Amino acid sequence: MILRLLDAVCAHPATHRNAQSKISGLIDGLIFMMAAQSTALYWFLPPGAKSPGSSRQYLLLVALLVSLCAAGQEPAQSASLHGIVHDSQGNPVVQLEVSLERKNSHSKLTAATDSQGRYNFEKLQEGIYRIEVFEETKVKAEGAYIDPLILKPHESRTLDLTLEELQHGRSSFDAGPQFFDQPQFSVSGVTDTTSLGGHGSDTVARTRDSLAKETLSLSGTTAAASADAGNYLAARTSLEKELAAHETADVHRLLADIEEKHGDPLEAVHHYQRAAELEPSESHLFDWGAELLLHHAPEPAEEVFARGNQRFPNSSRMLLGLGAAAFARGNTDEAIQRICRASDLSPGDAAPYLFLGKIEQSEIVPPGELINKLNRFVTLEPRNADANYYYAVGLWKQRNRSPHPDTVAQVESLLKTALQINPTHALAELQLGSVRHDQGAYAEAIAHYQKAVQIDPKLEEAHYRLAQAYRRTGDADKSKQELRLYTQLSKESAQQQDRERREVKQFVYTLRDRAGSPSRQ
Repeated sequence: MILRLLDAVCAHPATHRNAQSKISGLIDGLIFMMAAQSTALYWFLPPGAKSPGSSRQYLLLVALLVSLCAAGQEPAQSASLHGIVHDSQGNPVVQLEVSLERKNSHSKLTAATDSQGRYNFEKLQEGIYRIEVFEETKVKAEGAYIDPLILKPHESRTLDLTLEELQHGRSSFDAGPQFFDQPQFSVSGVTDTTSLGGHGSDTVARTRDSLAKETLSLSGTTAAASADAGNYLAARTSLEKELAAHETADVHRLLADIEEKHGDPLEAVHHYQRAAELEPSESHLFDWGAELLLHHAPEPAEEVFARGNQRFPNSSRMLLGLGAAAFARGNTDEAIQRICRASDLSPGDAAPYLFLGKIEQSEIVPPGELINKLNRFVTLEPRNADANYYYAVGLWKQRNRSPHPDTVAQVESLLKTALQINPTHALAELQLGSVRHDQGAYAEAIAHYQKAVQIDPKLEEAHYRLAQAYRRTGDADKSKQELRLYTQLSKESAQQQDRERREVKQFVYTLRDRAGSPSRQ
């Protein structure tokens, strides 16, 4: 009977999946029954019927039967994968074919997105997968994919896909992870940053450095990295021994944090890279990119963040890293777009808005998209002083491009709210002074500038604005005094910035496969 069922299943495999499952269970039961019967028969044989080696033979027979049963069992199917497919505008894509292929398997699972762009795969085995979407257009049929995708036992993974961020074309698992084996750059050394160039003004350079540090702060520092100088050698030696015994991504990450903390960024970046190669998790990729960005390697940082964004499209901090890298390269428009997308991914997270606020400081007239996001920030957090301040500055800078009779009143209201929340917000006082100065109310402007200086005596712009306001009111002596203070503070600030840049060494790196790309310094 079993043989006839097997013949039928082999002839029509798709029709008899349930029969296959039942037969597999029946065969397992028969094998165990045969093993039990063989054991019982042996022990009930008369003593004279047992040969000297028969005990061993019967035990081998039982072991063979049990192993046959175990061999017929497939790995547990306990994982699941689901998500939503979006187009480049963030809209769900309907009736799109999504396929899932397990490494070393010759079959694919397919699913079509529903009316809300959702796809779903259930009862998956653990292992390494490749997920691919296939879109048929009037012009061509194109495939886009992500691999490797690792599923663990009992894991329920949510993976939302954005078509424009997927790798295009078709590749095989045999090719291996293309990025982590061969990044398109190499870091070979460090150099002094005192001669570091940059796009635009000194304000832009300060913003670039500030964004790099803010990006690094999103990564966090491990406890091992906070070891003082006395414990540094002991901590590093201990981790290196552990690494020699068993190489893991986490140990490389710990070593990287320690090396960066204690002044060896070149060794640190190599450990960050190795951690990402061994385990390309969101955190390891982000740490690697942040380290590259901190040490003035924006192109390599952008490559790492882009691959991280490709694998983890729901990571808002990966988009923030991309934005900071784009700004460091001089592409402000792209930086703003990336950071705005990060704020859309996590509207309740303050970090993207603070990044936009820093960029706003370097813009003569910020774009409308940036202002809209800062409006959302103050709407979501009306009791946040920075939210009120940044939105006020954006509206003020846009006043000539988009004139409105209520702009001045709205800006003043936002700034006063910021000061009510935080009376020591020197920049809000400075901006209120600028608004009153622009209206010709010089005495009121001077009062706000003086308050700003009282809060922060080293606020250079406040002294410069005071000098202008005093000159307008005819007080030449005070104007000259404030101008001297401004000149002195500007010189001290430049020296401080130079010292800070000396402390952060710049990577020397080479970009591969780009015609005429020299080593960058």
